[in-house]
Amino acid sequence: MSNDAENCPSCQSPYGYQDGNLWICPECAHEWTLETVVSLEDIPSNSTFLDANGVQLQSGDTVRTIKDLKVGADTIKSGTKIKGIKLLEETVNGHDISCRIEGFGSVYLKCSVVKKD
Repeated sequence: MSNDAENCPSCQSPYGYQDGNLWICPECAHEWTLETVVSLEDIPSNSTFLDANGVQLQSGDTVRTIKDLKVGADTIKSGTKIKGIKLLEETVNGHDISCRIEGFGSVYLKCSVVKKD
């Protein structure tokens, strides 16, 4: 086990812990495997906004959610189509996408919960 593997690749927290084959960060709830960390190093550094599949996102893209997302008492269902996203220069509570979803209004999302359509 190396010390590099214990640091969270998302927030650089030194408190990552191993649970089976998965590493988990208690500070930002990011989960990763050692293979993922190696493959993330192969991604060019100018690709800052990547969807769940590693595809680069741009403002104005259309995306779909990859899982159900709890918003207050309601839920944004998996596969919900979101048009015209806006990528944020500065994150808002860890969220890097601003968008409007019909029936929910303006919301912030993380790139890791969407895939490019």
